[in-house]
Amino acid sequence: MRARGFILAAALLLVGGFVRDAFDTWVAATDLPPLAVETSVEVRDRDDNLLRAFTVGDGRWRLEPGPVDPLFVAMLTAYEDRRFFSHGGVDPLAMLRAAGQALANGHIVSGGSTLTMQVARLLEEGGTGRWAGKLRQIRVALALERRLTKSEILDLYLRLAPYGGNIEGVRAAALAYFGKEPRHLTPAEAALLVAIPQSPETRRPDRHPGAAAEARARVLDRMERARVLSQDRVAAAETEPVPTLRRDFPDHAALLSEALRRADPVARLHRTTIRAPLQASLETLAAQAARRAGEQLSVAIVVADHRTGEILASVGTAEWGDARRKGFVDMTQALRSPGSTLKPFVYALAFDQGLAHPETLIDDRPMAFGTYEPQNFDGRFRGTLPVREALIQSLNLPVVSLTEALGPANLLATLRRAGARAEVPGGRPGLAAALGGLGISLQDLVQGYAGLARLGRPVRLSAVPGAAGPLPQSLFGAEAAWQVIDILAQLPPPAGAAPGRLAYKTGTSYGHRDALAVGFDGAHVAGVWMGRADGTPVPGAFGGDLAAPILFEVFGRLKPRFDPLPPPPPATLILPNARLPQPLRQFRPRGAVFAMAAPDAPKVAFPPDGAAIEAPDGTVAVRVRDGTAPFVWMINGTPASAGQSARETLLALGGRGFYRLSVIDAEGRSAAVSVTLN
Repeated sequence: MRARGFILAAALLLVGGFVRDAFDTWVAATDLPPLAVETSVEVRDRDDNLLRAFTVGDGRWRLEPGPVDPLFVAMLTAYEDRRFFSHGGVDPLAMLRAAGQALANGHIVSGGSTLTMQVARLLEEGGTGRWAGKLRQIRVALALERRLTKSEILDLYLRLAPYGGNIEGVRAAALAYFGKEPRHLTPAEAALLVAIPQSPETRRPDRHPGAAAEARARVLDRMERARVLSQDRVAAAETEPVPTLRRDFPDHAALLSEALRRADPVARLHRTTIRAPLQASLETLAAQAARRAGEQLSVAIVVADHRTGEILASVGTAEWGDARRKGFVDMTQALRSPGSTLKPFVYALAFDQGLAHPETLIDDRPMAFGTYEPQNFDGRFRGTLPVREALIQSLNLPVVSLTEALGPANLLATLRRAGARAEVPGGRPGLAAALGGLGISLQDLVQGYAGLARLGRPVRLSAVPGAAGPLPQSLFGAEAAWQVIDILAQLPPPAGAAPGRLAYKTGTSYGHRDALAVGFDGAHVAGVWMGRADGTPVPGAFGGDLAAPILFEVFGRLKPRFDPLPPPPPATLILPNARLPQPLRQFRPRGAVFAMAAPDAPKVAFPPDGAAIEAPDGTVAVRVRDGTAPFVWMINGTPASAGQSARETLLALGGRGFYRLSVIDAEGRSAAVSVTLN
């Protein structure tokens, strides 16, 4: 008997070993589905907030799970698979329970599937109703447990679980139904996300809120019995309303996101330096401004920290996708005429090269530069006035005179040292470049102004972390940059704008095609473009009227107050005109020494140039000789007496100091003298 027992035991062990080996071989030979699950490309801001996501190839929203609330994981395993962390892919006890319930009730009450088996089904998109399908799930589940860790299997479930429509995965569901990341879910939210995948179409809260609420209640009841949630927490969760709308996924910085994806189509995650709340606020601002302006108008905005070069907001269009506004064109990158916004660079170069000083006197009168005869925007001329006033009033003739002296290639080279891509017709810049006769993008223009704000030290702007930073070559000296900043900070703000010193400049391109405003304080720089993306004119559009108010609103949404502008560098020459070195007192354009004034041109007969006048009440008698009436008299570039037919008049100068008196006749010819009022 003992011998028979020994032989029987040996036979059973042999058969058992054979069965075990065969089973292991069967599991090991399992042809697994691909385990690399495609997820949506994501673009995130500097604080890891989602800016935009793209659907996967088949149009589904399937996001990387990221951090998930531990409460959800605890509720999921307690409800779906209590022994998930201990079984090998199949839970025999759960399957026996499911079989017993089915026999007792005459229908399937629970399926007995583990989370691993559900992952197997989701990976193969297979059904559960046939024995062959169930056997396949068991085999794949056993193989998955040998290939992957429990956390990797759970991660696959969190990516693939169906939540109705084209939503897959817990993170996509949390964003769609709650508008939040799944890092911090309430018990009610977690319970709903546990319940929906069991019947994703019939429990969609946006379509079947009643069924969703009932399913959530069953999960909460089970959690109370399993001691995952206390009775009080369950009671509170049951009072929380079920969401009845499916929210849109974040879609901010849409055009920037498209560009980042094109630049690196393999990457699944693109991080940026964008501030999501600011981006969203400025997108709303751009849309509102465009709607007020007209149905074909668009708006673009760029905001950056000029201390680092990091772009904080990039609004490429007023309304993403709007065909009327050409909402697929990124107007932060399109080459457009910058209008008068390049004038500060000309003045900075002139100051840097010793051609002029803010208090240098310069002529604003009809001039011809070969065949080029520029005009001021309003068709008027102001005579002789300080360079400071010429820039504040954005006059064309003075800046063209300075550009001729500098050479337009010098302006183009400065823009390129600032990292800007500037294109000129024919490849060779002319004098018209100073008035916007070239193409430059809004982002590059803002980048140029960032260099000005940094006292001539350029910086590359970028929304990609680590890509921004200082550029090697300076634009001009710190003293020249500060002098321009000081002038731009004197421009009056738009009506209703918040008080404070913002150095800014507006511009309007030829034919009213583009309205611009670019400005900065001690920390940030921003630019606004407004116009039609197709380049057609916008009659009556002016940068000062349209873009400047938006620029100040941008800064208002950026921060509560302006950061102070830099103080003057130690070597800055801050003097009135009369104390400047003689060559800097009056700018003489090329050829002026050979120019002969017409015999009948106006001349200031009184007071003589350089006169010291005693006038206690500040009133001075002036007289003009020759010229054609009527005459316009100006004090320091500001009109003081217009339409005078008489050759003598009285001018109220004010208190003591130096004054520049100019007279312009009906033909635009001018004469000027400098006097001192004692």
